[in-house]
Amino acid sequence: MTDYTFNAKKREKAGKGAARACRREGRVPAVIYGGKKDAVLISLDPVELEKALDLADLYKSNITVDLDGKKTKVVCQDVQFHPVSDKPIHVDFMRQ
Repeated sequence: MTDYTFNAKKREKAGKGAARACRREGRVPAVIYGGKKDAVLISLDPVELEKALDLADLYKSNITVDLDGKKTKVVCQDVQFHPVSDKPIHVDFMRQ
């Protein structure tokens, strides 16, 4: 297993329009949920994400998301890919 750390930025709005706006900024929208806490909307750097997807199985890795200095241990639940370009367009993380 590999350990990954993603530096994330918080997103304010949810929904299709907000996710598209996030992608226009060059980021990948994501969500952290579970652990009897509210869901947190974040965005990831696409270069870091694609590197993690290329090197190892992200679903079996130990992942830490650093959001404004607060670290959260998560597991990757799902990655959605664009049907033509095969680039990641959304990621779901679940708290450990």
